[in-house]
Amino acid sequence: MKRTMKRLAAAVAAATILLAFGAGNVQARDQIRIVGSSTVYPFASYVCEEFGATTQYPTPVIESTGSGGGLKLFSEGVSLGTPDISNASRQMKLSEYERCMENGVERIHEVVFGYDGISLCENKANPGLNLSLKELALAVAAKVPQNGKLVKNPYEYWDQIDSDLPHREILIYGPPTTSGTRDAFEDLVMETATKEMAGYDGAYTNIRQDGLYVPSGENDNLIVQRLNKNKDAMGIFGYSYLDNNRGKIQPVTIDGVEPTTESISSGKYPVARDLYFYVKLDHLGKVSGLKEYVDLFLSRKMIGDRGYLKRQGLIPMPKKMREQERKEWKNRELLQKSDLK
Repeated sequence: MKRTMKRLAAAVAAATILLAFGAGNVQARDQIRIVGSSTVYPFASYVCEEFGATTQYPTPVIESTGSGGGLKLFSEGVSLGTPDISNASRQMKLSEYERCMENGVERIHEVVFGYDGISLCENKANPGLNLSLKELALAVAAKVPQNGKLVKNPYEYWDQIDSDLPHREILIYGPPTTSGTRDAFEDLVMETATKEMAGYDGAYTNIRQDGLYVPSGENDNLIVQRLNKNKDAMGIFGYSYLDNNRGKIQPVTIDGVEPTTESISSGKYPVARDLYFYVKLDHLGKVSGLKEYVDLFLSRKMIGDRGYLKRQGLIPMPKKMREQERKEWKNRELLQKSDLK
């Protein structure tokens, strides 16, 4: 009986997945399917709602799976049972590109649509804190240099790293390994800080797993809620979540710089990054409205200096860069292996 129920449950789950993404490439699909980054999610969701409200096409289905999770689904093939677009808070990795090629996803268009800053935030009631990249890296690294050796991270309080820091428990809610924010954090904070730090043999990006860094899924709003409940805790997420919750949380300054629209767009804030989405060109003409959705996303109305997405926390790119992205989309330029950093 139990075995029968398990088989039934598996069949129902498989049917649910097929219903969610269509029945393969038997027929055209009339609703766009989008997966990927939790950081990009609020921007793409806004475009989806506007698209559904102002065009003849249905509102796209969008899911926050994390950048890595989204690109994994995106790379599974070109059938209409796979997503049309994958959002990402960092560029596609070479390994992800190669998996796309292996599975026949050879016609990919890459879009950069704006900037974001990775924010380290805390409870609004705290007196405020400034950390250096080095101090932040030492707080989250799996191993730290001591007496000429790398040892398991012993730091449990901030003042153990530097006596000028408060005697406050280190507890950081951050993105999981599937997240583009996690990848960007490792590159922009861990790698940048440790490659020049005595005791490390080059860049070190392993994050501690002893419970003081807590992977918190792809729901950044949940991290905000946790910061409201725990004054010791800190959270890592995209700038838009800080901008939309300033009445509840506040940023920790990094190397004396607060994340703002101006500091991120100018490059002064040390933890800034580009935001992306990837379009499966083989689905153009087979999925209703796919071209029109990308057109809307890249419009001045959305990503311009006074675009709707700026109100959601997006940092707009310079006008010349926006025009270049539109030109490349118009020409349907293909992502090449040499384009990946």
